[in-house]
Amino acid sequence: MDGAISSKSVDVVILTYKPDKALCDIIEKLGKQTVPPQKIIIMNTEERYLDELKKKDGRFELFTNTEVHHLAKEDFDHGGTRKKAAGYSDAAFLIYMTQDADPEDGYLIEELLKPFKNDKSIAVTYARQLPRKGASPIEVYNRLFNYPDTDRKKTEADEKELGIKTYFCSDVCACYRKDIYEELGGHIEHTVFNEDMIYAHTAVKRGYSIYYAAGAKVRHSHNYTPKEQYRRNIDLGRSQAEHPEVFGAVSSEGEGKKLVLGCISYLLKNGYWYLLPEFVAQCAGRYLGYRKGKRYVRDSRIRRT
Repeated sequence: MDGAISSKSVDVVILTYKPDKALCDIIEKLGKQTVPPQKIIIMNTEERYLDELKKKDGRFELFTNTEVHHLAKEDFDHGGTRKKAAGYSDAAFLIYMTQDADPEDGYLIEELLKPFKNDKSIAVTYARQLPRKGASPIEVYNRLFNYPDTDRKKTEADEKELGIKTYFCSDVCACYRKDIYEELGGHIEHTVFNEDMIYAHTAVKRGYSIYYAAGAKVRHSHNYTPKEQYRRNIDLGRSQAEHPEVFGAVSSEGEGKKLVLGCISYLLKNGYWYLLPEFVAQCAGRYLGYRKGKRYVRDSRIRRT
């Protein structure tokens, strides 16, 4: 690894809410990376939940490079909390992770940093998400669809080919170059979802690039029910409607159709035909939630005028 990028160059931020022992497992794995972080900044919502973890798992008190900042539930904001965390770091690179992003191996940080070595245009790299053990075939396909096994650098020139995916980026595990992050004003505040894509859009429109680093891998997946998909996509639709500068010019519905058709084909080819009713129910939950989220913003604007 280039000596210019060392453990003193990178901090990790983990957002937590009701953490369990898996958080301690992740912190241990981060300490064993080929490029370990200078420190791990934990932005924890509701102090009592972390106190409960400390009582259940004594490992947490043994971590010497962790720095904990507590906030009340009503003060949490997807963009604002991450932006606040950046103020606690003096590193050249900042990796944001969620508490359920499990490093696949010891090369996660090295692989996230590698693209930055010879390319000053890159604003952020993001990791490949692999399905967890026990993930449903539907979720396995979702991971394959959004996180292929090949790297991809994305610039504004790719918009014609990739559409909204030009700005796809995930703070489940993503590495930001700090000087560019500060130049662009960091994450947007007061957003219910998509803070990562909104930042990526800003960066690309300012001439920077986004890099998908397939060699950087985390295990992260959810077997959502149709009801959970509905609730999640309310926030998705709402965030897109609130930021037409990002999502208004480039539709995301085309990607949704590709996902649906691709998943149906995957299920049939692999003998999972019996999951088609469940998949259809999930799609319905996604679509209805997405439309409700968009209507929420539209109706709010009407009431204000």
